[in-house]
Amino acid sequence: MKSVAFHTLGCKLNYSETSALSRMLEADGFIKKDFDDLADVYVINTCSVTENADKECRQIVRRIQRRNPDAAVVITGCYAQLKPQEIAAIEGVDLVLGAAEKFNLAAHLREIAAGPADGGGARICSCDIEDVSGFHSSYSVNDRTRTFLKVQDGCDYNCSFCTIPLARGHSRSDSIKGVLANINELAQSGVREVVLTGINLGDFGKGADGGRTRDSSFLELIQAIDADAAPGVERFRISSIEPNLLTDEIIDFVAGSSRFMPHFHIPLQSGSDRILGLMRRRYRSNLYTDRVQRIKALMPHCCIGADVIVGFPGETDEDFQDTFRFLHETDISYLHVFTYSERINTLAAEMDAAVPIHIRNERNKTLRNLSYQKMQYFTEQQRGQMRNVLFEHTSKNGMMEGYSDNYVRIQAPHREDMVNKIVAWPL
Repeated sequence: MKSVAFHTLGCKLNYSETSALSRMLEADGFIKKDFDDLADVYVINTCSVTENADKECRQIVRRIQRRNPDAAVVITGCYAQLKPQEIAAIEGVDLVLGAAEKFNLAAHLREIAAGPADGGGARICSCDIEDVSGFHSSYSVNDRTRTFLKVQDGCDYNCSFCTIPLARGHSRSDSIKGVLANINELAQSGVREVVLTGINLGDFGKGADGGRTRDSSFLELIQAIDADAAPGVERFRISSIEPNLLTDEIIDFVAGSSRFMPHFHIPLQSGSDRILGLMRRRYRSNLYTDRVQRIKALMPHCCIGADVIVGFPGETDEDFQDTFRFLHETDISYLHVFTYSERINTLAAEMDAAVPIHIRNERNKTLRNLSYQKMQYFTEQQRGQMRNVLFEHTSKNGMMEGYSDNYVRIQAPHREDMVNKIVAWPL
């Protein structure tokens, strides 16, 4: 029996897929190992949103080579789809699996065991991204009480900075029936909170062929979950949803639901309308403001997060100040800040007026400081309230952690009777 170890780079969707791949290999007879242990096979599920993700992948391969030069190394994920030849040239890589092949991992490992590729070197099992049409459901399961459930994949948007449509293919979804079946499995395993994830989650409803199914909207999905999902899962969150797809009806429904938590993550990317236009985003700052104001009118206690990119080509000091002012004045709670990096085969990579790296880094630091201040302010606003907290298994130095319904992180002295329990707790 062979052993396998996994390492994941990137988003929560990648983590859910890695977890699914791990379960598939264990069912096929593999023994799962920690990534720092010696294993026969190492699988790296990659991201390629930034150049750093690419570099990290190469560094990890070198680390595996030093630790266990006889191990088989498999690279899958977005980087593998976008640059298979580049990955295959990395010393130590044995197999590169594109988007259509990652869930055939066990069969490909059997081929590796049968003998080396023709001509030696790494096998490349990739494909034209236009041929990627299937949807593979996945969810993460570990020692936490929260799990990430993939309900949608791919994206039909073409933002000028983004390679995800090239790496993931067109938008496609699970069926509502399939989602409910997965939630039932998770409930039986003791999971208490499910986070719905996808590449463009609000576009849920397109079938495996990209066409709309009869139960064809994200609103219908969350309504079905609220009404019919297994009762053991008491809490649901929406991981990230585009502002133009976050409708009044979705906001109103979450506000009235006892199972969907008062927490939204809404990508912004820039507070400058000029930059949003260059990014080819499908909204402007006034729509974003409208979404936040509606949420806060119905749920003043709601936590709202935002994604922001700094250093996009042509972003002037004035554009950045517009973004800073917008974020400072808008009632959001925290930021995920990304430094722009050039990606081949994107429109942004061909744009003039590149922002110097040191200025990109300075702007990143400025917004990360703002994020810290905004989260501190949001937490202080909740001080003294009693909120429902789901405590997790992890214990560090005699303390346990959990998140309130509105995503405030809580620490408390470890008590075994509170693990995986929802407890009313003073903030």
